[in-house]
Amino acid sequence: MNDGLPAGRLAGVDYGRRRIGVAICDAERIICSPLCVHQTTGDRAVDTAFFQRLVVEETVAGFVVGLPIHADGSTSAMSAEVERFGAWLNRITGRPVVFHDERYSSREADGMLAGVGLTRGRKKERADTVAALVVLQSWLESHSHGERPRALDG
Repeated sequence: MNDGLPAGRLAGVDYGRRRIGVAICDAERIICSPLCVHQTTGDRAVDTAFFQRLVVEETVAGFVVGLPIHADGSTSAMSAEVERFGAWLNRITGRPVVFHDERYSSREADGMLAGVGLTRGRKKERADTVAALVVLQSWLESHSHGERPRALDG
């Protein structure tokens, strides 16, 4: 089955206007790990350099971007912003992008970080990478059950 992404490592992305969480999986798509948070500066050249370097250094074959939708399944202005981000990411990296429902990823990330002994500030820093991990892991699990992702192909 074609999942919209070529074989190899995938990067999960939790988009935010100020911070973008990134997670990564192995080439076999078995193990996912939080990777980093990219602080956006409003300078597209800096953001472009970050993602182009990420593709090379982590040998990223494609991206799974969390798509924020309402509990009832409807989209929002933020959904449209994330879709524009995904199109930009596809354009600047040449890697395909799929979107995955991230409705509960932040809540799940907060739950995973509860009780781990981090300060509130450190939890906030880590929450973006863990949310990206949840999106990526959820996409991998849903794909293994035959759900079809929405994709942008470069």
